[in-house]
Amino acid sequence: MLAFSVLAAETPKKDSNPKASAATEPTQPTDSTAKQEEGKFTFSGYVDAYYFGNFNRPSSRSNLGASGFERAFDQRAGQFGIGLVQTKASYVSEKIDGVIDLAFGPFADLGNYGNVLSLNAAAQTSTSLIIKQAYFTWKATSKLSFTAGQFGTHIGYEVIDAPVNYNYSLSNLFNNGPFYHIGVKGQYTFSDKAYLMVGLVNNVDNIQDNNRAKGFISQLFFSPVAGWNVYLNTLLSNEANADSTGKTRGTNSFNLFDLTTTYQITDKFFLGLNAAYGSQRGDYQGTGFFPTAKTWGGVALYTNYAITSKFGLGARYEAFDNSSGARFLSAGVDGEGNRIGTSVNSFTLTANITAADGHLLLKPEIRTDAYKTEQFVDSSGKGKKGQTTLGMAAIFKF
Repeated sequence: MLAFSVLAAETPKKDSNPKASAATEPTQPTDSTAKQEEGKFTFSGYVDAYYFGNFNRPSSRSNLGASGFERAFDQRAGQFGIGLVQTKASYVSEKIDGVIDLAFGPFADLGNYGNVLSLNAAAQTSTSLIIKQAYFTWKATSKLSFTAGQFGTHIGYEVIDAPVNYNYSLSNLFNNGPFYHIGVKGQYTFSDKAYLMVGLVNNVDNIQDNNRAKGFISQLFFSPVAGWNVYLNTLLSNEANADSTGKTRGTNSFNLFDLTTTYQITDKFFLGLNAAYGSQRGDYQGTGFFPTAKTWGGVALYTNYAITSKFGLGARYEAFDNSSGARFLSAGVDGEGNRIGTSVNSFTLTANITAADGHLLLKPEIRTDAYKTEQFVDSSGKGKKGQTTLGMAAIFKF
């Protein structure tokens, strides 16, 4: 998913060439020149903590509702919580880049939902689950590059990293879209205003591939005018579990089409839009079988305004429709175990406050979700169609 700044969203930029311009034919390179030619190493990370209250005051102190998927990460209310601890090491040079991005904590576990620890039941380990990203990019030419490994998805507007998103709580579009991919991709840059990425990946959000089919991903970026960026994203995959022979039977398809666009109207005022449409037919990783295609989709509008260099306000409005019951966000299950569809409208207002020379981010936030079905209960057990949460997130980054 795309990356944006904390107070005013920025266009994602390609890594600049770290190699310094050469001096006038030196006899021997200086130590600093040699280091620049070898590449640049950086180390960064963050940790976030939060407290949110739920106005419904459910006895479970849970924000998850009937299906258990009403919120992506900040799932508990009425208690302090740690979100995610990230450590990221990157190496950038003229010909190759490398990234090792490790994540720990409750949100890291949620980002690896559904994954088994090892194919060898007698030697279960958990080290693979801390890998958020691990990939390298070979710059074959000034315009063509190839990436291999595990990398964050290109789908959508929001990312897992709390310092990067303007809002702290995550959208339903994020919650129901992919988090990461394992595979290879190539990117051709036509100009600083357009590029095309295509790739092959194992499947959707799984460390182990559940069949022999490979998914297709693509992203077309173009910038019609200065400050306006458009990303057209695609994911097409067969997500059916393989049979005893390793093959998949019947027609199985998982298709997701995504539009993300951003416009920096002024130095202080920013607009963003994310819209997605998905469909599923056949088996989805053994969690459900749809003989005919079922669909879902949504749209989210983002805006933020930097009142000062250290304080800003941002709002998100989102409508998400899963009336067909294709995704996990639902109103429960019927007597035959089929998910009951639902839809939701959400509004989130978040302030961004920077302190400690930019190393501390404070994000007070209020969010309200209104569903067409009863998803929640109050302190007396009475059914509710909506919930409102209010609280604060504090993020230390380095």
